[in-house]
Amino acid sequence: MKQDIHPTYGPVAFRDRATGRLFVTRSTLAGRPRGDGADARVDVDGTSYPVIDVDVTSDSHPFWTGTARTLDSEGRVEKFRRRYGAGA
Repeated sequence: MKQDIHPTYGPVAFRDRATGRLFVTRSTLAGRPRGDGADARVDVDGTSYPVIDVDVTSDSHPFWTGTARTLDSEGRVEKFRRRYGAGA
């Protein structure tokens, strides 16, 4: 294999934005600087890890939590009648 072409692979903490729970694992994102220039880190059990915020994890995903997110609470028929009138 070629030397010095592979990204840095190391420990990183992923933080769920919805619940705040941390998941410590290994990733190539560990050696990648953030876009704003800041180096966000978090301490877990006395060890400092770079932290990456994610929107959805198994801790907040509706499939794993058993709660459904309703995006459209209005039914299709009601929406049609409201839009085009009751006689349509």
